[in-house]
Amino acid sequence: MTMTTPTQRFALALTLGAALVAGLSACVPLVVGGAAVVGVGMVATDRRSSGAQLDDQGIELRAAARVRDIANDQMYVSVTSYNRQVLLTGAVGNEADRRRVEDEVSRIVNVRSVVNELTLGAPSTFQDRSNDLYITGKVKASLLDAKDIFANSFKVITERGVVYLMGIATRRETDRATEITRGVGGVMKVVRVVEVVSEADLAASQAANQSAGQRGGTGPAPVSNATPSSSSSRVPLPPMEPLPAPGSAPAVTTSPVR
Repeated sequence: MTMTTPTQRFALALTLGAALVAGLSACVPLVVGGAAVVGVGMVATDRRSSGAQLDDQGIELRAAARVRDIANDQMYVSVTSYNRQVLLTGAVGNEADRRRVEDEVSRIVNVRSVVNELTLGAPSTFQDRSNDLYITGKVKASLLDAKDIFANSFKVITERGVVYLMGIATRRETDRATEITRGVGGVMKVVRVVEVVSEADLAASQAANQSAGQRGGTGPAPVSNATPSSSSSRVPLPPMEPLPAPGSAPAVTTSPVR
């Protein structure tokens, strides 16, 4: 197994980020959170069920199509779904557009909730987005270097220096990840969009996911009442798994930390 130093890991994250920015340099009105590109290793170590991971891919693709249909020159929207909860970041021109984007995304099948962090004003610049990717790379590297948390528990999103942590984690892990992130240069604020679970619940959930993987499940069941997208996109969308019963999923903590 090839070992990498923290510097090498950060360089790799930064290189991948730079490639992404290069692809976004031409006034793209919408960014998908990246769940559609998942390696086998990431799937195996993700705390979401395999069904939830597929659903997040579908939610992001459907959200991209819907926002693209209503986009205008004053919109730059980033959509990230984690365990069927959607985070909206970026900027729109007015409050009506802000509400409209949230409304369109919230109607997508299996979206549990929407955290609307869209701001009013001009879209971020290429320099802003490059700086955000640089910060994201540093935060990810710092989390990887920490010995007392599992870095893959968190998804890191940065918007104009504000870092959003999404994931499924215990209170201790969430506080520790927040502490680490706050110490990274360039971070203006940390917002935690985390499903906080107990140690016991986390262990039970991971055991259930591992057991399901060993059984070789057939994957998520399709939802018969799914609303078709109005987009003309021909990207194949994964089937959606029915949402858990109310009260069976952990509560989501959304808390800004300055």
